Amino acid sequence: MWNFSVEAMSIRVLIIDDSALVRQVLTSILSADHDIDVVGAAPDPYVARDMIKQLAPDVLTLDVEMPRMDGLTFLDNLMRLHPLPTVMVSSLTQRGAEATLEALELGAVDFVAKPKLDVARGLNAYADELIAKVKAAALARPRARISATANKRIAPRLAPSYRTTDRLIAIGASAGGTEAIRVVLESMPADAPAIVITQHIPAEFSRPFAERMNRCSAMAVGEAQDGQQIVPGHVYIAPGGRHLRIERSGARWLCRLGDDDPVSRHRPSVDVLFRSATTAAGHNTVAAILTGMGDDGARGLAELHATGAATIAQDEATCVVWGMPGAAVRAGGVDEILPLEKIGPRLIALAERRNAA
Repeated sequence: MWNFSVEAMSIRVLIIDDSALVRQVLTSILSADHDIDVVGAAPDPYVARDMIKQLAPDVLTLDVEMPRMDGLTFLDNLMRLHPLPTVMVSSLTQRGAEATLEALELGAVDFVAKPKLDVARGLNAYADELIAKVKAAALARPRARISATANKRIAPRLAPSYRTTDRLIAIGASAGGTEAIRVVLESMPADAPAIVITQHIPAEFSRPFAERMNRCSAMAVGEAQDGQQIVPGHVYIAPGGRHLRIERSGARWLCRLGDDDPVSRHRPSVDVLFRSATTAAGHNTVAAILTGMGDDGARGLAELHATGAATIAQDEATCVVWGMPGAAVRAGGVDEILPLEKIGPRLIALAERRNAA
């Protein structure tokens, strides 16, 4: 179950999809929730543009591939001229993954995967997730793309150094996290301490996400592999659908992947990552919890903080959804609350300070 509630709200939703079947299924799913009012369904962006003016929706659901104008072009125009919280409904394909990541870069709040076959049954399987994400989007803050490296050259990558890693940076995120992680990674030097990341993402999307992060970071970014040694200058992203844990092996840290049950309703889970860092690295860890829906990571961060690890939460003003960071603050596991653009430099400063201690 998704533990997400919105009190005293009637969320006006406009569905935009060229498939009549998808429009019907999405309308049925969302209308079943008493907090949501589906005010219309448009077959393409041109019709949607007029319906937005007439119906004043609070949230849009948007398909990527549509006739006359594709969803990305529409979203780009929308976010520049009339920003509205938008949840993408994207196909589980390589092309769909790339387009969805671009949509998140343009300002979409979150996405729900659209199965390639048996769309009606597949979407109904995601009903709870879709409802929760629409409700979260209603509270989100659509924002322009933030770049931590505007007009700044990315430093050349260094040759890997297989020495003992003295410090480890651990990051967890969910809704809005793909762009928040980009901002953090863009600010990192090529020789930064190793970074391990859990972002809630489907299996089909995590490799394209890692490749996208690799193109914008001075560090080498990739999906974590089971048994892979963790070294400075590298970023290890949990594959979609698999837990990422950190394991100590003598003087080394290794990535361990697991297919065990979801934790805090997620696999990969931020709680799993942070708890493994508690055991394997403890006070040698510097951790950050970024924008996201729900409370995954809050308990794990508190346990990590209890070992003496330095911990940061993204502030509410710069979060797309202040669910996970807010839960972490309430759990008492956060040292500092910072705006997104300051988190990367602060992670490095904390790691350097601890190395000098």
